[in-house]
Amino acid sequence: QVQLVESGGGLVQPGGSLRRSCAASGFSSDYYAIGWFRQAPGREREGVLCITQSNYHTVLAESAKGRFTIARDKGKTTVYLQMNSLKPEDKAIYYCARAMGIECSSDSSTYSLWGEGTQVTVAS
Repeated sequence: QVQLVESGGGLVQPGGSLRRSCAASGFSSDYYAIGWFRQAPGREREGVLCITQSNYHTVLAESAKGRFTIARDKGKTTVYLQMNSLKPEDKAIYYCARAMGIECSSDSSTYSLWGEGTQVTVAS
């Protein structure tokens, strides 16, 4: 079955860190860009970070700069989102997604396969 399997997330205090994982199942992620998106209550889904097929990193959200990083493991089966210095406004459901091609985009309609999403809450 072709799917993206997510793990990580949960509750963290402000200033803390979390790492999300996105594992490709049933296909090789070598041939696709993989992006992380998030959706907060009452807001549209927004891109956070993306990694191209050639492992070039693209920041999709200004708020992620300097705090979040994206990486792909050497086997290219899993993409990670490392979130540091988390703020209450980072609270959202976080999704990973497979792009239709090898390049990144902030347009969610250019991603054809989505993980199930996981809640990230930042609170004291």
